[in-house]
Amino acid sequence: MAVESETGTTGSRGAAGNRSAAGIPRLAGAPLLGSLADLKADSIGTYLRALHAHGDVVRISAGPPGLRAELHCVFSAEGAQQVLAAQAANFRKDNPFYQEIRDSFGNGLLTSQDEDYLRQRRLVQPLFTKRRVDGYAGAVAAETESTLTAWAQAPAGIVDVADEMTHLALRAVARILFGADVDATVDVVDRCFPVITRYALRRGYSPLNLPRTWPTPGNRRAAAAMEELYAVCDGIIAQRRGGSRDPAPDRDDARAQPGGDLLGLLAAASSTDDGEFDATELREQVLIFLLAGHETTATSLAFSLHLLARHPGVQDRAREEVSRVLGDRTPRAADLDRLPYLTRVLKEAMRLYPAAPVIGRRAVEACEVDGYAIPAGADVMVAPWVTHRHPRYWPDPERFDPDRFTPEAEAARPRYAWFPFGGGPRACIRQHFSMLESVVALAMIVRAYELEAVDTDVPVTAGVTLRTAGPARCRLRPR
Repeated sequence: MAVESETGTTGSRGAAGNRSAAGIPRLAGAPLLGSLADLKADSIGTYLRALHAHGDVVRISAGPPGLRAELHCVFSAEGAQQVLAAQAANFRKDNPFYQEIRDSFGNGLLTSQDEDYLRQRRLVQPLFTKRRVDGYAGAVAAETESTLTAWAQAPAGIVDVADEMTHLALRAVARILFGADVDATVDVVDRCFPVITRYALRRGYSPLNLPRTWPTPGNRRAAAAMEELYAVCDGIIAQRRGGSRDPAPDRDDARAQPGGDLLGLLAAASSTDDGEFDATELREQVLIFLLAGHETTATSLAFSLHLLARHPGVQDRAREEVSRVLGDRTPRAADLDRLPYLTRVLKEAMRLYPAAPVIGRRAVEACEVDGYAIPAGADVMVAPWVTHRHPRYWPDPERFDPDRFTPEAEAARPRYAWFPFGGGPRACIRQHFSMLESVVALAMIVRAYELEAVDTDVPVTAGVTLRTAGPARCRLRPR
């Protein structure tokens, strides 16, 4: 794709100091639609080309005149830290994409803002302490064991790890959310979520949308999926609140008590200042946890297995560590610190394949980011997919190398050279749970099977989360 710079510069930022918005290099596109076609065809590839052509801050225009979006893309670790942390109050989730997620899944922690967000975070935070989350390792291990048992019947010993990890992550988060009600929700979520997320994504990136209330085929399909999804969540919530079960919120492993799953704890969460969640707010939190809790972890697990299958030496080293630390027993939360190499494998997979490849914000007031002036109202994008491949921080960035994440190597890099969980005050509340779930599942899988890549090249697409755009098959050999 052709590129151009309005300032005649390429690559680096140039002299330090404030620059006008007009001085930000611009990626060239078609005369009528700008870079819209490129973004639709391969958004993350387009952002990566923009970095290589123009450097750390680039403007990308997309859409027809009068409806054109102007994206201010920030690719440096320093710039990402300014947007997500140092100047976080000036960058809001006000863009069309987040609005479509709100309209589809509700105003939960992922999408809420201002006092709504602060109240929700205060109510939910006690449920995601390290000690509380560690209590869910048993549920993750149980679902992983079921997956391993099913793999013994895989035709020709081949499985698609993307599909399998989506199923595993969904069952694990549903078990933790709903306890005994997991089977009532998994089928509905598995069927309805893809319909709703594709719909929200298409509308979020379209320059012009028809009202959701118009009876178009797409609107009707999405409305039916939302109605079914809402109904199953509302039914479980009504049963839970109509019963007499005490979620025992003072226990570290709340699942040991009836009703002590995460939904029970959410229903019981309250404080003098913040009150409690009503039924609609509970449903919104549940839907956001389901959305963020299974798709992101599934992506990390799938690509970890894909990369291990392509690198047998790394796989052998990870297996040796798991066997030495665990023997034949089920992994526990306390084992995470004893599996540093497997954790480095996961982190490197999350570098190359971050589940949230792009993060959008909107500037409230004019400001400066990485030496460039950002106007008020600008749509600003930071991109883990790009920053995680920035040659300034990652030599030979496409190479898979878990030893990039030794303590010494991590200490030598800027904090936001790696940010798969976002950052700042809006950093993902479930970071520890995601790492726990992923390491437990990976440990059990590499101990049980040797993996060989059938599909060595797996294309990806950036939707609400990063997803495979083709099969990611591995051949399994039982240990």
